[in-house]
Amino acid sequence: MIKPLRLMVLTPTKTLLDAEEVAWVQARLADGGGIGIYPGHAPLLAETVTAPLRYADGSGEHALDLEAGILQVDRDGVTIFTSGPAQTSEVSETSEVSEM
Repeated sequence: MIKPLRLMVLTPTKTLLDAEEVAWVQARLADGGGIGIYPGHAPLLAETVTAPLRYADGSGEHALDLEAGILQVDRDGVTIFTSGPAQTSEVSETSEVSEM
């Protein structure tokens, strides 16, 4: 059985998010496309752009506005390395998420 994802969002100075039991993650990539990551996804290293990072866990769907960074998918889950929250807003979580 494939286990749920662990999602971590890291900056050089702190951990912005460490969520377990994540069902899916959506991110906007530097090539102009978006990506949906589900448990069992193949390993990946990609560049992200400043955009909301969306994910769902047992408490619902959430979005974090993040600066551009690096997305890594491995067998342990998804890690985003970023400089921090997007300049236009603080890290925000919303209960409703629109399609990418």
